[in-house]
Amino acid sequence: MRVTIVAVGKVKEKPLRKVLDDYLGRIGRYVKLEEIELKDGPIDQVQAKFEKALDARGKVVALEVEGDAWSSQKLASFVGECEVRSVPSITFLIGGSYGLPPEVSRAADVRLSLSAMTLPHRLARVFLAEQVYRAYTILRGEPYSH
Repeated sequence: MRVTIVAVGKVKEKPLRKVLDDYLGRIGRYVKLEEIELKDGPIDQVQAKFEKALDARGKVVALEVEGDAWSSQKLASFVGECEVRSVPSITFLIGGSYGLPPEVSRAADVRLSLSAMTLPHRLARVFLAEQVYRAYTILRGEPYSH
């Protein structure tokens, strides 16, 4: 399986980038991982960039403030179910300052909220990476998740 994080914007702050890269490296021990950074712009261009990054055979998770709130265990269950069902990929989508293009969000298999609060895209990416890593440790029964 492959996990892809597609996000508008770059994580430029060196301390945040270091933390993000640490979690991405940890996730890479379990699955193939890809991070795609999209340049912000007009909504139609951003929508086209998101659509180009999607795997039609995989699961797509749109991160939205109005999405479903899951526990770490629920995310782990979702990831585990994708593994069991041989889903080829899970793609997580993080929008820019104006969120995700509505069509992209509506087409997602899951709309997930990391918090009821609006998070800057760079912090959302770190938060997401940590939770994906935690999901894999939960699935493998590793001590990090306790």
